[in-house]
Amino acid sequence: MMAQSLTRWLAAACLFTAAVLVSSPALAQRGPSIPGAPPVMSTLDPALAARLKDSVVFLRVEVNDNAVSSETLGTERGGTGVLIGPNTVLTVGYLLLEAERVQVMGPDGKVSPATRVGYDQATGLGVVRTLLPIKGTPLELGDSDKIEANARLLTIGAGEPEAFELGVISREAFIAPWEYALDRAIYTFPPVNNWSGAALVNGEGKLVGIGSMLLERTRGSNIPGNMYVPTDLVKPLLKDLVERGRASGPARGWLGMSVQETAGNLIVSRVTRGSPADGAGIRQGDILLGVAGQKVDDLQDYYRKLWAAGPAGTEVTLRMLVAREMREIKLRSIDRADFNRARDLQ
Repeated sequence: MMAQSLTRWLAAACLFTAAVLVSSPALAQRGPSIPGAPPVMSTLDPALAARLKDSVVFLRVEVNDNAVSSETLGTERGGTGVLIGPNTVLTVGYLLLEAERVQVMGPDGKVSPATRVGYDQATGLGVVRTLLPIKGTPLELGDSDKIEANARLLTIGAGEPEAFELGVISREAFIAPWEYALDRAIYTFPPVNNWSGAALVNGEGKLVGIGSMLLERTRGSNIPGNMYVPTDLVKPLLKDLVERGRASGPARGWLGMSVQETAGNLIVSRVTRGSPADGAGIRQGDILLGVAGQKVDDLQDYYRKLWAAGPAGTEVTLRMLVAREMREIKLRSIDRADFNRARDLQ
């Protein structure tokens, strides 16, 4: 049975690689120009682009059918991880939510069982440790704070023969409906399809970002592109993630409701079953008006005030418009990692 499962996985990985090679529009491009920006001469080393294929791995993740995250992310997930040590892989965290089984295919095609050792809700990044050392070239974390608009960088996902060049559109905030926000995300052009967990590398060959999203319109522009999570965010947390599975200090409070900004209103678009929001009776279509006695102007303002109210375990009062009736709803935030662990034990 195990051999059959492995054979199916290897076949899926080959299909994944073939799809990447066919569908990634930037593979044939060099020195992409950002619409509206002046042309910039590329100074990136072509030899570096070829070497980076030895620094990324393919991740296969399975979760149980009853996992909460399976409703939006599925029970089988595939993406890229970046080697940052002989058996340590950095990747985008949503691949690892409620992971039951993790396997890693190295640059040489060999497969190793692996475990999720850490996940950080605030950054959205996660760490995997393989049972066997991976034959590849780990990357050092670079200084992502120095990356500015119009910079030229390289990106590569699992299964690609070499890295290819991207231009940085902007360094803007990224605000997501699912209780997630970054102050200075890295937005790039042209858009690439193999983004999930992909490496973003500077001219020194150092890792400055992890691929997170493909966007129809990037923040601060009307052109499509990708969002990468800056690696400077994970540097102070990495030791704790590897050794403890989480960042030290108080956890950020989580309510378990997605909020969409539509026509000037903050509308609840989804409530996670079993979450504090679910237990408090909040439902899809309710309108958020305020938090902790303060009016909220937009999604970014809501997160700022919610997280300022206190860490996980803090009682929060939300002002909601429910079926045209104003209500004050009290609920206690929790640590999302604790929520996921509790689900794992069920």
